[in-house]
Amino acid sequence: TTWVFLMTLEILTSDALAPAKHGFFTRRGGASSGIFKSLNCGQGSTDQTEVVTINRARVAEAMNVDATNLISIHQVHSADVVVVDQAPIKGTKADGMVTKREDVALGILTADCQPVLFHDPKARIIGAAHAGWKGALNGVLEAVIDTMVEQGAHHEDITAVIGPTISQDAYEVGPEFHQRFLELDAESAGFFESGQGDRFQFDLPGFSLNRLAKTGINHAEWLGFCTYSDPDRFFSYRRSTHEKQADYGRLIAAIRL
Repeated sequence: TTWVFLMTLEILTSDALAPAKHGFFTRRGGASSGIFKSLNCGQGSTDQTEVVTINRARVAEAMNVDATNLISIHQVHSADVVVVDQAPIKGTKADGMVTKREDVALGILTADCQPVLFHDPKARIIGAAHAGWKGALNGVLEAVIDTMVEQGAHHEDITAVIGPTISQDAYEVGPEFHQRFLELDAESAGFFESGQGDRFQFDLPGFSLNRLAKTGINHAEWLGFCTYSDPDRFFSYRRSTHEKQADYGRLIAAIRL
């Protein structure tokens, strides 16, 4: 992982995605205040719209694209993927994006769910996914890869990197959640550890890396950062709920060719 500071933005990157320009942005370096401090890029939050616009403009500048070409979708925890061939696609409901365009950055918003960035350097195709437990279980990661292949990518050339997400230590779930996974994916048992009482601790990035490995892509990794346990650096939906906050900021991860 390398670190870049630009206008006090903090950007996490992975050598595995080179040479695609990309970043998993932390919450540092933005204009928001209070519970949204400071790089809140969530247009769906109750933060001031104009401040979120400033934050997104800073990210666009860091990615070296026009602000209108920092593309986000209306994320709904689905396995739906959209091919971005003309910008903007604002309002499109999906949780994955794929493009060959060189003038856009694909942006995924998260606050515990996984931001996953994909790159095929040979075919020059990129992808991005919003993968919470529901999206991961329903196949959004595989759907992004399938869409990349339809656009001309090859499995053996694709790299996928999971950014900051909630870790197993912080992700307590109930027995009905555990049961749902076992019914849909028997192999998922290995990603649950027994917790307090009838609770379990779920390893979302571990589950997703296993699913990615089965697709036969070249490489998949998780950067290892936990959103819940590092409040200075990351927004966390679960942490905000535990702290009884009214809302929460959204982190952004972006990739472009």
